[in-house]
Amino acid sequence: MPSTGIATTIDLFGEDLLENIISRLPASSFASAACVNRSWNLVSDRILCRPKLSSAWSINPSLQVAVEDVANKVLSEPIRPHFAIAFVGRIFDRHQAHQLITAKLGSKVPVITNWSRGIIGRDVISDEYQEIDWKTNDRDADTSVLVMEYVNRAIMLIVGFLPGIKVKIVSLPKQTEAPQAVVIDKFVTDIREFSASISGCKSPAAIIMFSEIQGDTIPVMEKLDYALSPETVIVGACYPFLRHDNGSSRNIKATEEHASAAALVFVVDRNKPPGIGETQFHAVISNGLLSVGDAYKVASVKEGDYKSLTLLTARREGSREILDGETIKNQIYEELGHPNYLRPFCIGVRKRRKCSIGQEKVGWVTSFAFHQVRRSDEEGLIVDDRGIKTGDTFRYYYSDFATALSSAASVSNDLRSLKQGSTTGDDKREVFGGLIFTSSSFCDTFFTQPKICRAPFTDNFPGVTLGGSCSYQAIGRGDLILHVKGSREQKLGRCCLPKCSAVYFIMSYTP
Repeated sequence: MPSTGIATTIDLFGEDLLENIISRLPASSFASAACVNRSWNLVSDRILCRPKLSSAWSINPSLQVAVEDVANKVLSEPIRPHFAIAFVGRIFDRHQAHQLITAKLGSKVPVITNWSRGIIGRDVISDEYQEIDWKTNDRDADTSVLVMEYVNRAIMLIVGFLPGIKVKIVSLPKQTEAPQAVVIDKFVTDIREFSASISGCKSPAAIIMFSEIQGDTIPVMEKLDYALSPETVIVGACYPFLRHDNGSSRNIKATEEHASAAALVFVVDRNKPPGIGETQFHAVISNGLLSVGDAYKVASVKEGDYKSLTLLTARREGSREILDGETIKNQIYEELGHPNYLRPFCIGVRKRRKCSIGQEKVGWVTSFAFHQVRRSDEEGLIVDDRGIKTGDTFRYYYSDFATALSSAASVSNDLRSLKQGSTTGDDKREVFGGLIFTSSSFCDTFFTQPKICRAPFTDNFPGVTLGGSCSYQAIGRGDLILHVKGSREQKLGRCCLPKCSAVYFIMSYTP
């Protein structure tokens, strides 16, 4: 920290010179400079008056060096971290990575450390965008996709500064004697109470959700979708994670023992300082699914005790004949024109359920959820997860490259509209950062295709900070629009866990 004498000498040169010097400092030195005196603090506030997102990834095989690399990069300029997200390759010890990152950022910064199957972002050394896919071991020169065996040791760190926004982690306990519905209700209530205490509104501006298992996430997301305003943006990932609560003196070492889900909640502060503009959050969803065959109505359901599987039979809509899994599969193959035993299928199920939070009035909610098809035989159709009921309707879906390319183009157009809206009229909105969350079914087919994955963002916002990951299942709340084979797009209703999708989380600021 500069001495008082040095500070006085610099002050004589004027605030312009002081601002020029302080604006070049790394985050730690910047924080020290802001504490010198009131004048320096005011200059520091002027330098850092707009929101900022910073990210970097490293493929150094040493975890300690990799964390040092990314931390030094994201903290190389003035920033006061309000939150941090780390995506860690599966071979790294995520507990150790989590401890190293929280030690670097300090106990007051809420941190989520999330395992990842792939990473999108800027290399800490080259500063170039790349996608990292764990599974392959070659470099594709045409797509600039880094795919080497050792990159499953990669780590990405994202830190954000959001003036006028309060950020907090709200956790969903994993081990509890209370019924699941009661625990979820408390989780939703905790989010609404935090939001109301800061903004006066029960619905926050945005939530980034992290959950271990997709099946456990479905009822949570259905409650959040029901309880929160449609204006609340919800994105995230289903994959093992660790969390460090802001202000917590204890470092949680095993999320498995403490929380099954965590919400990084963003709330507009109604008491924000004068002169602070408006930070907004936006979400757009791209998908690569194509529907095939007729719609079916569930005739019977049997939930398994192992791995949250569901066995069901169904009727074609308009027919009374009950069909087993083998018959349904053959109908789908006939529709495709040829059998493809290697093609993974999922079913998209439309559900209508009663819903309430605690003792509040019961309402109805219609949602759309995907379930991976595991087996089709004479006993029935076996799919992942639970929550399907007799009378629900569904269709078959599979991944399709042309559909993904078309959907990515639509997302690019949506982002272009967001960009153009900020350059016309009195709208001075600026996009300052973005995150991409992709599902494993999307990664397996499209992750190494930049035109489908990152291009919708980077083409519209070149130079703007971007980070992303591939997880088991992406979380993205919104109206789902999918392609039906041989017809136009169809709007299918609300969905929070879109299959084979990329979810784009965009952050903008209006002075």
